[in-house]
Amino acid sequence: MTYDRDNRSLFVLPSTQDHIQGVLNAAVVCVMYGDYECFQSANVYRLIKVAGQQLKLEFGENNLGFIFRHFPQVQIHPHAQRAAQAAEAAAAQGQFWQMHEMLFIHQQELGNGYLVEYANRLGLDISQFLQDLSRGTYVNRINADIEGGLRSGVEAAPALFINGIRYLDRWTVEQIMAAIVAANN
Repeated sequence: MTYDRDNRSLFVLPSTQDHIQGVLNAAVVCVMYGDYECFQSANVYRLIKVAGQQLKLEFGENNLGFIFRHFPQVQIHPHAQRAAQAAEAAAAQGQFWQMHEMLFIHQQELGNGYLVEYANRLGLDISQFLQDLSRGTYVNRINADIEGGLRSGVEAAPALFINGIRYLDRWTVEQIMAAIVAANN
């Protein structure tokens, strides 16, 4: 299968299948493809989080949505795929965003033992968590995120789409906020 590398539109539209902060029908929806072992993904997530907190005051709670999709770059980040699986296993127990935060905070410590430690800290059912990881229960979901990213022209994480259009400007809070404000108008 070939992909249009110049594509700047989001191929897979936001849906209830996504992990979302805020609401799906917000005036502005940001979709990020990220890798838990990627330093830049962690930084971009933090920038978007800060921008979102500032803009919620201006726009209101229901005017901004943020979606995270997996794009583990296993060729350069050997723990990224397993970390994505851990996030999905936590999601099955209602703790996606808590695990998501934990993985980005501790992105240099993503070996299996650490993942179990994070699950334990979050109070997850460890037996179920380990079963989900060992069975590869969420590999297909992660692969679907990767496929959607590739079809949207994503070659590496992080990649950000604001209202379905690829964000290609500088990665600063001010620039991201300006892009979100422009998308809201």
